[in-house]
Amino acid sequence: MTESFIQQMIAERIGGNQFGKDTVLYKFEKIKRAKRAAQKKNPNMDLIDFGVGEPDWMAEPEVIEILYKAAKCKENRGYTDNGLLDFKEAAADYMNNVYHVQGLNPVSEVNHGIGSKPILALLPLAFINPGDITLMTVPGYPVMGTTTQAIGGEVVNLPLLAENNFLPNLDSLTVEQCKRAKLLYINYPNNPTGAVASREFFAKVIEFAKKHNIIVVSDAAYAALTFDGEVPFSFLSMDGAKDVGVEIHSLSKAYNMTGWRLAFICGNELVVKAFAAVKDNNDSGQFAAIQKAGVYCLKHPEITEKTSLKYSRRHNLLVAALKSLGFSVKKPKASFYLYVKVPKGIKGGRSFASAEDFSEYLIVEKMLSTVPWDDAGAYVRFSVTFEAGGEAEEQEIIATVKQRLADVHFVF
Repeated sequence: MTESFIQQMIAERIGGNQFGKDTVLYKFEKIKRAKRAAQKKNPNMDLIDFGVGEPDWMAEPEVIEILYKAAKCKENRGYTDNGLLDFKEAAADYMNNVYHVQGLNPVSEVNHGIGSKPILALLPLAFINPGDITLMTVPGYPVMGTTTQAIGGEVVNLPLLAENNFLPNLDSLTVEQCKRAKLLYINYPNNPTGAVASREFFAKVIEFAKKHNIIVVSDAAYAALTFDGEVPFSFLSMDGAKDVGVEIHSLSKAYNMTGWRLAFICGNELVVKAFAAVKDNNDSGQFAAIQKAGVYCLKHPEITEKTSLKYSRRHNLLVAALKSLGFSVKKPKASFYLYVKVPKGIKGGRSFASAEDFSEYLIVEKMLSTVPWDDAGAYVRFSVTFEAGGEAEEQEIIATVKQRLADVHFVF
């Protein structure tokens, strides 16, 4: 009786009275099951995980020491609400020093978040009414769209295609969609494609946003992880950007601090203020000791530069290996993701109907884990955050990949 009553009370946004009964498996659950099956089938073979989207390194020892010392201070025990001023000031200085975004007011134009994910999840609560539209790029990180739909808004997806350098085609939107849209989500350097945005694209985004009165949310979680001549670049460094939007920066990827949950939003004062109002009703701020460790990080961007060199090196190895196996793949200029078009099949053998199909084959048959994306063509995402103790072990892991796939003749 109780179970039946509760089942009927579950919100429609998570399945309503069918919650828990759905037999459709989500992508990441399929990957987990495939991993378990592969490990059972191949107990004496190590699974090489290219699917994990988080750094393999720990935070720097100096950062951990600051956390340790600050955690012992009684004055740091309490709520921080909308954040420490020290952290906001460090964030404003960081934007100036690394991205040449000048004049951010740390009091009114910067706020912290408990990671970038909650910031993205909370922003629709400040702007979306039932029937309003959030414009989202796909494939991509869906959380802002999920919240939009949960509160009665609509999501319009903009596919990222190779022929457009994995940039969204804003001209594909209808007049009605532009009229109803309130938020435009962009993410460069991009997850999962690894694409970077040009100044010309950002200029077009600003023009589009001004024309249609749309707020731009630039998710810059990977902005600092650049290489091969690409320099860290911010949407907010463009003329007029602060008039139409905000940018979100995360310490998770740039400073190897995923579990620490610390990020900041900066830019348009009213957008930041609206976010702060919603945030104040949803959380009580990140632990002060973590914010103080974050201050040290933002003052030491050379930490990220060291990390970027590692990812660049691993990309070189992986790209060379995949090319030798027949894949048409190009090293990205930023992020730790490599987006690879799926082969049609295996010569004289099976075909691959989707990226999920190919990803499952790699896991079960070759003990190589990737993340499949079928939103805008069939691709798998390799992440170069795999566990490795140094350069020699990195080379050994990539050599193992080549060895496991050496006898497979892919058809492209």
